[in-house]
Amino acid sequence: MTTVLDTAIAPDRAEPAARSGVSLTDLWLLLTTTIWGANYAVVKYGTDHMDALAFNGARILMATLVFGLLAVLQRRRPGARPISRRDALALLALGVLGNCVYQTLFAEGVAHTKAGNAALVLAASPALIALIGRWLGIEHVGARAYGGVALSIAGIALVVLGGSMHESSGATLTGDAVIVAAAVCWAWYTVLLKPLTHRVSLVDISALTLVGGMIPLLFVSAPAFAATAWTSVSVRVWGAMMFAGIGSLVIGYLGWYRGVRVLGPTRTAIYSNLQPLIALGVAWAMLPGETPTAWQVAGAVAIIAGVALTRV
Repeated sequence: MTTVLDTAIAPDRAEPAARSGVSLTDLWLLLTTTIWGANYAVVKYGTDHMDALAFNGARILMATLVFGLLAVLQRRRPGARPISRRDALALLALGVLGNCVYQTLFAEGVAHTKAGNAALVLAASPALIALIGRWLGIEHVGARAYGGVALSIAGIALVVLGGSMHESSGATLTGDAVIVAAAVCWAWYTVLLKPLTHRVSLVDISALTLVGGMIPLLFVSAPAFAATAWTSVSVRVWGAMMFAGIGSLVIGYLGWYRGVRVLGPTRTAIYSNLQPLIALGVAWAMLPGETPTAWQVAGAVAIIAGVALTRV
């Protein structure tokens, strides 16, 4: 019987990209989207109660240890495929982009803006992914899709400008700008990762990219680690770190990488359309000052409409 872990580990068991209907990959992406949608409020809560660099470093360290263990177990499986030196180095390098630069921008951005703003800005990632994929010749993008990209960018502008007018409520122009940079970073990471997902197992991809990101991140977050009184960290904050580390990075990354391999980067990214709705709802319920604003609603409509045009 094929298990979820088996399908994550074995690259030769990927479903054909043209398969119709709801598959295991679709269900896994829905779970990933739900976890990532809630993760905005969770990270916001954690970074409100401790230094953002320390929180981010701790959650990535957790995920790196879990994937390291899974990678060791995978190497002991009969018929495990070796990884070429070239692919391993490429994954380590991409890890710097996806798990050091992006994750640092994400945590710092969420710490300095509303969780809802961060979710809405990052919702434009599918349009950015389509644009970058077209530029690199990986995916075809037509005139309608370019209009969708422009509409998504307009939506980002509404969210960012609207947030800058309500700095007293927690949203700042600086935080929103950092999240925009994170969205661009994630789009490049997803597109560049696409060819490697067909040759390397998802566990190895996750382990190597996390190690690649963890090494420079340790240097960046070392002062924050040293300054944190870890024995005084509350149970709730530890729980937030575990959710943001094991849930978002382990379960979420396995689902995302499988989607990129089976469905392609643009079709996978379309699932992130649900993230803003989940993020806004969870943030509204969990955090003070996260009631959706008219600017957020207008930006959300523009961003999601733009992504829809990109996918038509």
